[in-house]
Amino acid sequence: MITTRTRLADLARRYAAGPLDLRFDAGRRWYARLGAGPDHEAWVLTWLPGQETDLHDHGGSAGAFLVVTGVLTESLVSRGALADTPMSAGTVREFGAHHVHRVANRGTVPAVSVHVYAPALTAMTRYRLAGGELLVESMAQAGVDW
Repeated sequence: MITTRTRLADLARRYAAGPLDLRFDAGRRWYARLGAGPDHEAWVLTWLPGQETDLHDHGGSAGAFLVVTGVLTESLVSRGALADTPMSAGTVREFGAHHVHRVANRGTVPAVSVHVYAPALTAMTRYRLAGGELLVESMAQAGVDW
C-alpha cells in the first residue's frame, strides 16, 4: 500500500517513463487514465498555452504530479491571495489529502504532466477565492463528471 507522498512521486516518474499516447485539444485540457493499482491511479494531462484548472481539491486523496514537458504554474492560497510557483519539466509536486490548488500553462508551448492519486479519485471540489476566503463552487464525482 502507498503510504507516503514520496512513493507517489516515484510512481509518477515510472508512469511518465512509459509510453504516453498524447493528444492536445484546443477546446479543453485533454486527459487519459494511464493505469491503476489497488491503492492508486495515474493520469496523463496535456496543456496547451492558456489552459488551466479551477481551484480544486482531490476529494481526500493524496497525490503527486510530474511536469513531463513544458512549464506549468501551480497556484496556492496564501494569506488570502494566490501565490504562483512555476514548475519546469522534471519538477515533481507532492501533496497531502487536503491540498487545494490551481494548475495552468501560462507559457507559450504545450505542456504534459503525469498525476498519481492515492486512493483513486472519487470526488473533487472546485472553489473560488472571494474576500481572501475559499468558497465552494461545485463538487464533481468520478464516473459521473469525468
